[in-house]
Amino acid sequence: MASGEGRRHRHDLVPLAALISREMKNEKMEKPTVRYGHAAQSRKGEDYFLIKTDCQRVPGNPSSTFSVFAIFDGHNGNAAAIFTREHLLSHVLSAVPRGLGREEWLQALPRALVAGFVKTDKEFQSRGETSGTTATFVIVDAWTVTVASVGDSRCILDTQGGAISTLTVDHRLEENVEERERVTASGGEVGRLSIVGGAEIGPLRCWPGGLCLSRSIGDMDVGEFIVPIPYVKQVKLSKAGGRLIIASDGIWDALSSEMAAKSCRGLPAELAARQVVKEALRTRGLKDDTTCIVVDIIPPDNSIQPLPPPKKQNKLRALLFRKRSHDSANKLSKKLSAVGIVEELFEEGSAMLAERLGNDDSAAQTTSGLFTCAVCQVDLAPSEGISVHAGSIFSTSSKPWQGPFLCADCRNKKDAMEGKRPSGVKVA
Repeated sequence: MASGEGRRHRHDLVPLAALISREMKNEKMEKPTVRYGHAAQSRKGEDYFLIKTDCQRVPGNPSSTFSVFAIFDGHNGNAAAIFTREHLLSHVLSAVPRGLGREEWLQALPRALVAGFVKTDKEFQSRGETSGTTATFVIVDAWTVTVASVGDSRCILDTQGGAISTLTVDHRLEENVEERERVTASGGEVGRLSIVGGAEIGPLRCWPGGLCLSRSIGDMDVGEFIVPIPYVKQVKLSKAGGRLIIASDGIWDALSSEMAAKSCRGLPAELAARQVVKEALRTRGLKDDTTCIVVDIIPPDNSIQPLPPPKKQNKLRALLFRKRSHDSANKLSKKLSAVGIVEELFEEGSAMLAERLGNDDSAAQTTSGLFTCAVCQVDLAPSEGISVHAGSIFSTSSKPWQGPFLCADCRNKKDAMEGKRPSGVKVA
């Protein structure tokens, strides 16, 4: 009898491989579908974009796939925009510790984005070219959206309930008082362009250089107090999904966030991107490069699609279908009860590198036993690493080993961004 029970129990056992397969299938079923569209009109040829939907947290594991969407709006040439498009993603991913599970990976992203932006800026400035670029960089992993941005391109989220959230901050000196104060405190001057007779015209700019932005990648001729440290926001969507509209300032100078969202509701992503560009051109004309990416994050059962524009009905049809419409509305309202509730997981916009990289009680080390620079990822001997908190309010003389650590070059860049040493390379 006992042996029979034993056999029955053995039959109930499920092989580990089958369990893993089942978990992967469940995860895949719960993941939303991501559809996207892109449209652009060029005037100066300085807008660039990146769309990559086959990234993998774990190489070779399809269930770890995530997507990246980005827009880079160059100025004073296109070199910085092209360089950033080609290198920023790899620099961000190289700053994420290896072997993390999905939740840990998502938690590590904000810090990795800061390191990746700073490393990209540092490498581009070492080339001696004077152009610069905005960067709005979006990572979509299932229901979690992480956005990092410098400059005045923008990313908005339109949810099924019609609530519109802005996931970026505009770094325009004209509009951002905190950034004006930071730039002047770090050694820059803020003012308008002076013309003959002493009259001042145009938006507020940073001098030297005359840039209207307080944050960008590149712009070595302006000063390193124009920082590449991004504003980062991470949110988790409800299971109803939502629509992201990512666009350069050619769109946002013509349309408000509400206008852009409303202009394309009910359209699939590809047509929606074209419609946003069309509406911007209709409103303002082609005065700047105009680029838009629309990303739809759709529930796996497709039960809740983007709400179509309202259609006109005659009175007879309205009477005949009132009961059915009322029932449908009740069902839809239940589905939408949790829509528009976007959970904020992370938000930080400080330009202080020590605050953005945080504290490591035990310094991160490579397998070779060496320390690693938190920004450029180069190996450091224990005697070479400089704590990112050294000389700041975070520093404590009793904990000189507390990381993260920077190499000498990255420490110099940190000091320049904070106005602690003369900034930038002098450009003739």
